[in-house]
Amino acid sequence: MLSRSRKAKGRVLQNKVREVLLENFEELEPDDIKTAVMGESGEDIHMSPAARRLIPLSIECKNQEALNIWKSHEQAEENCGDHTPCVVYKRNRSKTYISLEFDEFIKILNGSFVSAPLIILRKSESIFGLVKS
Repeated sequence: MLSRSRKAKGRVLQNKVREVLLENFEELEPDDIKTAVMGESGEDIHMSPAARRLIPLSIECKNQEALNIWKSHEQAEENCGDHTPCVVYKRNRSKTYISLEFDEFIKILNGSFVSAPLIILRKSESIFGLVKS
């Protein structure tokens, strides 16, 4: 696959993540969540302070057929600053998934995460429809 095609594929997932977050956090403005320019170092999803208060995650997006989840988490951890690193990933014709440290997942479930109820408990379904309440 050409580098241009890989970047376009990655951009599609970044845009989907941005769109879904904005839909689920209606108090945010479109400028509160932006996607990174392809090839730019750092997080894939840039958030304003208002967005960061609601979504204290550092999001790395991977839209790849063969994903090395360990390298992806390593990259997310290098770019996360003081925020919880996570990887949102998918491949062609698949659902979208999120991966984060298990202890952070438990904090989200029991409400002790920095911004609980955050994503999973925010509405009747998670941001990607994977968890229903």
